[in-house]
Amino acid sequence: MVVYATNARTNISGAKIVLKGLVKINCGKKMERIDKLRQMLASSPEDSFLNHALAMEMLALGQDAEARRVWETLLQRDPGYIGSYYQLAKLMERLGERTLALEWYERGLAAAQKASDRHAMNELRMAYDELLDE
Repeated sequence: MVVYATNARTNISGAKIVLKGLVKINCGKKMERIDKLRQMLASSPEDSFLNHALAMEMLALGQDAEARRVWETLLQRDPGYIGSYYQLAKLMERLGERTLALEWYERGLAAAQKASDRHAMNELRMAYDELLDE
C-alpha cells in the first residue's frame, strides 16, 4: 500500500509538471489564434464571427477588458449577433457587474425575440432568471 501511495504522489507531481507545460503550450496556441484572427480582421474588420471569436480567445487568456470592448463594439455594429449578448453578460456576472449583466441579458432577449430564435431566448432567459434569483 505504501508503495502505491508513493507512486501516486510521484505521478501527481509528474502530472503537475505536465499540466504546467500544457498550459504554456495552450497559451501559446491561443496567442497564435489571436494573431491569426487579427490578421483576418485586418481585411474584414466588421466581421461579427471573427470579432466574437477574438473576444472568446481573449477571454480564455484572462484579457477581460479587451474581450468586453470587442463584444460591446460588435453589438453596437451588429445587434443581431445574439451569441455575444450571452457571453458579454456572463463576463459581467463574473466581474461582479450584476446590473450590467442583467441589461445585456435583456438586450439579448430582445434581439433573440426579434430574430425568432427560441433556442437563444431560452438560454438567455435561463441565465437571466438565475441571476435574478441570486
